[in-house]
Amino acid sequence: MSFDELLALIVNPDLLERYGPRFIDGLLVTGKLVAISFTLGALLGLLLALARMSKSLLVQRLAAGYIYFFRGSPLLAQLFLLYYGLGSFKSLWQDIGLWWFFRDAWFCTLAAFTLNTAAYQAEIFRGSLLAVAPGQYEAAKALSLKRSTTFFKVILPQSLIVAIGPLGNELILMIKASAIASLVTIYDLMGVTKLAFSRSFDFQIYLWAAVLYLLIVEIVRRSLKHIEARLGRHLR
Repeated sequence: MSFDELLALIVNPDLLERYGPRFIDGLLVTGKLVAISFTLGALLGLLLALARMSKSLLVQRLAAGYIYFFRGSPLLAQLFLLYYGLGSFKSLWQDIGLWWFFRDAWFCTLAAFTLNTAAYQAEIFRGSLLAVAPGQYEAAKALSLKRSTTFFKVILPQSLIVAIGPLGNELILMIKASAIASLVTIYDLMGVTKLAFSRSFDFQIYLWAAVLYLLIVEIVRRSLKHIEARLGRHLR
């Protein structure tokens, strides 16, 4: 078999022309879903990390319980619980004006992804905050800096240098896990792939999806590696 024949088996021009634009649309949906949920999860995760480090035992336990649940149960189960489980209480959500949220698969998926990644990012942030040397707090106190200034100007920037690697791993895991969004009728990259395969029955459709996921992950990996090198250049 020649190279051209092998290439034709992998890339069918007619199939590519028919479904190529849909793959691009699905790729954009995946990117949007991951970007928004990861960003919101980072904000919530930071708050959870601070709650875990709170002097209040009640606050600590509530945050620990949240993290335990969302890290200990599958993301797919959380998504189904939110969309099919809570979404089944139609009259309740209509009464309180939230039916617009629970009837929409996009919002439920976004919420499930955000709540899940927040639990993982909370532990990443907590570890990175604890990694900051105690002397940094003492120096800020000696300079009579406000607590907010100490945290946002001194502690948080240093902790982010430690957290960037684990956060990158979490982002990559989210990109790969985003494929389950297709199970609740979201036409992300995997949703478009399943639709295209159901109409063409051509195996190369899934090969395209695998390559696109691989490309996304590699771009993110290289970008994060560059950011990590830039942030830590003064430590060399």
